[in-house]
Amino acid sequence: MSLRIDILTLFPEMFGPVLGTSIPKRAAEKGLVEYHLTNIRSFATDAHLSVDDKPFGGGPGMVMLCQTLFDAVEEVEKQDPRPATRILLTPQGRLFDQALAEELAKQERLLLIAGHYEGFDERIIQGLSSMELSIGDYILSGGELAAMVVVDGVVRLLPGALGAVNGAADETFADGLLEYPQYTRPREFRGMNVPEVLLSGNHKLIAQWRLEQRRIRTQHRRPDLWQAYLRKEKQKEQ
Repeated sequence: MSLRIDILTLFPEMFGPVLGTSIPKRAAEKGLVEYHLTNIRSFATDAHLSVDDKPFGGGPGMVMLCQTLFDAVEEVEKQDPRPATRILLTPQGRLFDQALAEELAKQERLLLIAGHYEGFDERIIQGLSSMELSIGDYILSGGELAAMVVVDGVVRLLPGALGAVNGAADETFADGLLEYPQYTRPREFRGMNVPEVLLSGNHKLIAQWRLEQRRIRTQHRRPDLWQAYLRKEKQKEQ
């Protein structure tokens, strides 16, 4: 059964180019995933189609309304009997990483809620019991771009989504290390040469070289990942 991804947003038109291109498109064509976009504004109840209001206590910006979000989520979840993993895209949430992408790729259904304006009424967070998820420590205009990142990161992990059988297994972050250097033709370009080991045909030596390069890169470029990798390796030895 394919993974169902529901996306609740005020700007569904933003998703067409992303979901209709590259791996997300091919995965859908293969029947690995299905996308369903819902405009939150369709569930507004007043004449002005309001989805937000001024915050109690004052302050800048507008806050997304409870009733509209609850109605949207409850109606969308009726469309499929599979229970949905609810995800609020917010800078206050858990940081999206490869481990979480792998976790989400194993679910039957994801429901992504793209926030906007100053954020969600706190009762949306409490009442929907959603996972709060962030793609980084910076502020975006809304949760749409974050939702696209999550979709792409998850869908490419679905079995059969990538062309290569082990395509996702060797990539950056797959096991806590950055990816090794890659080369293609020509063998020499402007005085820069392809490492001889890659031309040797010795697969064992090539594998050893690539692992060493991954370790070197991670240690130099991402000390935080390197320390986490060392901790995991130490735990394996115990």
